[in-house]
Amino acid sequence: MELHELAPAPGANRPRRRVGRGTGGKGGKTAGRGTKGQKARTSVKPGFEGGQLPLTQRIPKLRGFANPFRVEYNVVNVDILESLDVSTVTPESLRAAGIVHDKGLVKVLGRGDLTRKLDVHAHAFSASAREAIERAGGTASVVASPYGDRRPPVRGNALANR
Repeated sequence: MELHELAPAPGANRPRRRVGRGTGGKGGKTAGRGTKGQKARTSVKPGFEGGQLPLTQRIPKLRGFANPFRVEYNVVNVDILESLDVSTVTPESLRAAGIVHDKGLVKVLGRGDLTRKLDVHAHAFSASAREAIERAGGTASVVASPYGDRRPPVRGNALANR
């Protein structure tokens, strides 16, 4: 006898109970849930704790945290600057070319190589991007934030957009 030949004895497996199928069979009418009450109904929300403040509201870490001091940048890599046919790159020219889509801050990162001289104006540069631009004979200059001393608004955070 092999393992795949094993089977329960005849009659050992009983069919499952089909409750809630009328009063003619076992488990009709209330379907084994008793009469009335919260547990007899299907309207209990998941996470409902009987009126007590639910766990998801008691512990804020479970709902995430939106940092009001976060600064978000539109990222542009050096290899994308290489493909532009301008000698001076500004956040406005990047928006006009369709590379940067919103009016946020622009940060240049160092992926790729730069073979020609470019004057790049952006709100921030990574060290490798600055090095790649200067190695090609160009300049990397930091532009003042359009928000001045205020922090830029963070997307998806109502607290930071006051």
